[in-house]
Amino acid sequence: MNIFVAGLSYQINDADLKELFEEYGAISSAKIITDRETGRSKGFGFVEMDDEAEGQRAIEELNGAEYDGRTLAVSVARPRTERPRGGGGYNRGGGGRDRY
Repeated sequence: MNIFVAGLSYQINDADLKELFEEYGAISSAKIITDRETGRSKGFGFVEMDDEAEGQRAIEELNGAEYDGRTLAVSVARPRTERPRGGGGYNRGGGGRDRY
């Protein structure tokens, strides 16, 4: 189960995030998302847990909880979509040609 965690303190690292979730079960990975340019935390991350029930329990208990002075928002991670918004862009406005 892939879990999205937002509202993290900028001082939290991968090990801290893993430790927070280990109380609820086995962790496959814990990753804080960082800015490519600065390397600084963006204040959110992802945790992968092997067991669905343990992951659900972690979400229920940690969502809205305070950690390191911040309130966490914890939910099931949604798959990232690469599609552009607003459709494919084909045949919009008739193609721009006059027809004879």
